[in-house]
Amino acid sequence: MSDLPFALATPGARDLLARVIDLEGKIPRALEALGPLADRDVVLCDADAGLRARQLAALAARVTALVPQQRLAEARRAFGSTRRRVPITVAAGTSQATGLPAGFADAIVSLWAGFRGGTDEEVAEADRILRPGGRLLVLHDYARDDVSRFAGETAVAEAVEWSHRHGWFLTHGFKVRVIHAWWTFADLADARAVLTGLFGERGTSVADELRRARLSYKLAIYHRDRLAPVGDGGLA
Repeated sequence: MSDLPFALATPGARDLLARVIDLEGKIPRALEALGPLADRDVVLCDADAGLRARQLAALAARVTALVPQQRLAEARRAFGSTRRRVPITVAAGTSQATGLPAGFADAIVSLWAGFRGGTDEEVAEADRILRPGGRLLVLHDYARDDVSRFAGETAVAEAVEWSHRHGWFLTHGFKVRVIHAWWTFADLADARAVLTGLFGERGTSVADELRRARLSYKLAIYHRDRLAPVGDGGLA
């Protein structure tokens, strides 16, 4: 689910959502600012169909896109034409068990799917494969926006909890940068068609309240440097 913030059942629905999210490109620009990622070895966890991997590669990152073993063949087909144009390698692995050698990466990027709070195993694996000075960048919804009306109370409460000073991320060495982005539609009729297609009656209800053809969308990137293990010149 690293391409999009909602798990959608059909390619058509995923395409609908992908064409309206963050048309300004604030997500890749923020990742590059916090990395940087250009001319570096970057691991993308749960790489999905390739949208975010292509964005990272467009930043001149050398991308290793991790997908679960059961999705490996499908992912390689999806990335097939992409690999001929930009340096993207597809490999089987997860954020808990990347299958990559120690010191492999300059940065690890996870969008929506992983590192969902209390994930010490994932962070330990990230620190193992990051080089000294490496960066871990984890993006989640920040909530407190128009889009959160589609997420459900539990998901919104989780996102808000993560961003608090006492939340898991900020008490485990992460800092946070908030991105103010948008879902942008061609016009109000397009907004109604897209939101109804994605979310049914709830989408129609939200669309009918719109006075402009966009929804506010806030994201949080939790970021931190690699924490070196004991004996590696870093902290315990």
